[in-house]
Amino acid sequence: MKYTFHPDAEAEFKEAIDYYEQRRYGLGYDFSMEVYSAIRRIIQNPKAWTKLEDNLRRCLTERFPYGVIYAQEDDEIYILAVMNLRRNPDYWKDRIG
Repeated sequence: MKYTFHPDAEAEFKEAIDYYEQRRYGLGYDFSMEVYSAIRRIIQNPKAWTKLEDNLRRCLTERFPYGVIYAQEDDEIYILAVMNLRRNPDYWKDRIG
């Protein structure tokens, strides 16, 4: 199974990596590995994670306060957001559709 990012999700992912890297050298890398680990877990079992609505689910990272919001479309995972859990929880909903 493959995965793709919504363009805004990819941008926010990169911004978060930059933010953590500015905080401490190597922390941005650690954050990116946590997100990729969440994506691997999603691919292994896409229906295992918290259902938000309809076909949308959220998988949490383990070390950082982030969740990966995604939809499964046939044999592909479409990532709508790499969401900071301390942010407005609905900011990404305009990406649906």
